Amino acid sequence: MNKSLYRFGKWISRTFYRIFFRVKVIGREHIPTQGGVLLCCNHIHLLDPPFLGAFLKRNTCFMAKAELFDKPILKWLLPKLGAFPIRRGGSDRQALRKGLSLLQDEEMIGVFPEGTRSKTGELGKGLTGVGFFALRSDAQVVPSVIIGSYKPFSTLTIVYGEPVDLQTLRENKASAEEASEAIMAGIGALLQKHRNNKTG
Repeated sequence: MNKSLYRFGKWISRTFYRIFFRVKVIGREHIPTQGGVLLCCNHIHLLDPPFLGAFLKRNTCFMAKAELFDKPILKWLLPKLGAFPIRRGGSDRQALRKGLSLLQDEEMIGVFPEGTRSKTGELGKGLTGVGFFALRSDAQVVPSVIIGSYKPFSTLTIVYGEPVDLQTLRENKASAEEASEAIMAGIGALLQKHRNNKTG
């Protein structure tokens, strides 16, 4: 990651969102200030990744679909912004190793466990990759949700929740699927709470 370029990109992102939306940011205090962090979020729009990280002090690395790295400009830019490729439709061992290495280096990774955008806005099933990261590392797992329609000048809310407690699952050597379900439950509870509170 090129930290100077990342800071510049984050500034551009914040400026963009503040101009075109009424931004609400809730729960930044739940982001650990150090150590590996797995930041897990629902996925409703192409603009989710920069929004997830734009208003945080810590830098966020992202997994991005491999097809983006085939495009000339993005192939150069994305790695400098901390993104790394993952091939969808199967187990990408290289991407899993890269993500695990970043967590062991005490970085923060932003992931969208559903693996694709929700067309209805409802939360889908989480893929097992996020459970793999959670069980194979000591990273804290922070659920987060984006609420809003991305219509210009509408309210767009990002909520960061308290870390999901996975200690028992780790001690019992649970499966990646079980860990993924626990993480998705945390995201779902956060989504329900803040939709009910009409933060979006």
